[in-house]
Amino acid sequence: MRFERQILIRLLVIGLVAFLVSMWFVWTSDYSIQTQIMLTVLILLPWVGFALGLKAKVVFPLRTISNILEAIREGDYSLRIRGANREDAMGELIWEVNALTRSLQDQRFGAMEAMALLRKTLAQIDVAMFGFNQEGKLCLVNDSGQQVLGKNEKDILGLHAKSLGLASCLDGATPRVMDLVLAGSMRRWELRRTTYREKGVSHQLIFLSDLTRTLHEEERLAWKRLIKIIRHEINNSLTPIQSVAQTLLTRIKRDPSQSQGQEDIQEGLEIIAARSEELGRFIASYSKLTRLPDPIFDKVKVYAWIQHVTGLEKRVTVTIYTGPDVTIEVDRGQMDQLLINLVANAVEASLETKPDGDGEVVVGWFVEGRYLQVWVDDDGPGFDDSRDVFVPFFTTKAKGSGIGLALSRQIAEAHGGHLTLENKPNRNGCRACLWLPIAHS
Repeated sequence: MRFERQILIRLLVIGLVAFLVSMWFVWTSDYSIQTQIMLTVLILLPWVGFALGLKAKVVFPLRTISNILEAIREGDYSLRIRGANREDAMGELIWEVNALTRSLQDQRFGAMEAMALLRKTLAQIDVAMFGFNQEGKLCLVNDSGQQVLGKNEKDILGLHAKSLGLASCLDGATPRVMDLVLAGSMRRWELRRTTYREKGVSHQLIFLSDLTRTLHEEERLAWKRLIKIIRHEINNSLTPIQSVAQTLLTRIKRDPSQSQGQEDIQEGLEIIAARSEELGRFIASYSKLTRLPDPIFDKVKVYAWIQHVTGLEKRVTVTIYTGPDVTIEVDRGQMDQLLINLVANAVEASLETKPDGDGEVVVGWFVEGRYLQVWVDDDGPGFDDSRDVFVPFFTTKAKGSGIGLALSRQIAEAHGGHLTLENKPNRNGCRACLWLPIAHS
């Protein structure tokens, strides 16, 4: 039997004795039948009305509390019950329910604030974070993780780790250093892995720290220190050599003689002066690596930029494969220098195999996720080891300085991108790939 009906029956039973006694007096008296009926109705209606009203008085707060608890179960903590009075049992129950909802609401606000802080913190850290469920599907990723994969969160959530190139991160010892191909480029990462639980189910949380840029920066700083030392020491030697050579040349010119010895001295001094000047230019070219200014970002249309740079090359015809119409925020001067270096390298590699200038040099671009990829292809002989080509001073050219690619990579990383160079599979030549974020942050 329903609770409300039980209460009503008990209330009616409580008044039943009084009602029967009243009826006995009414119907055994000498009143007329009309009076007896009227008195019966007057006694019956208040009795039933009082029972119904008392039942409503008992049931209404219980129903209200039930609605509050349902709202709490659904996550709504804004409802309150009026009439909380701690002087009686029902009022104390109402007061406790209201206190419970306030406490849960405060806890919810605290949890929301903590979650917002956590999300902001995860968005700012320069570590890619990925959460995978037991099936190996991605269920959590931060902003750095999206940038590493070059895709938006909505495009990668629910994908399997294998399709993202992260399957090897879910097994093996941690922490460890590993090479991964992500967003089309091979880079070195430090992997750390842990577990967390969500809704009682265990998940794996992996963290990837990009060591490539850190190693490159440390390498650049080491070379910077070395170049400063070399420049200082050589300049200390060049200055007196140039001064003495110039002084001797001046004296000889003032008192010229036709003797063979003086001619030899003059020729030797001219050689010394020329070599000193060449050595000074040589050292100055390497010092560019240590004086690259911070980029000044501005909006640049990709097609106009590539068309301008390729138009500067006259030795070989450069073909442009037009990509999407996109604008990036970069330092135009530094980007010009970077692309000039890549195109010049491609042209010189092509001329090695086809000196008549009939080689094939192609420049193109496309957009993948948040990144723009600009690629430069050549049909030259390729190279033996791609790791050495970015080391300052390393060159395979007879007259190369060995700083073009190192400087280009430094410019790319200063813009939040990266540069790779690899041989083309099953074909002659190599491809240089420049990755740049479409929007500077």
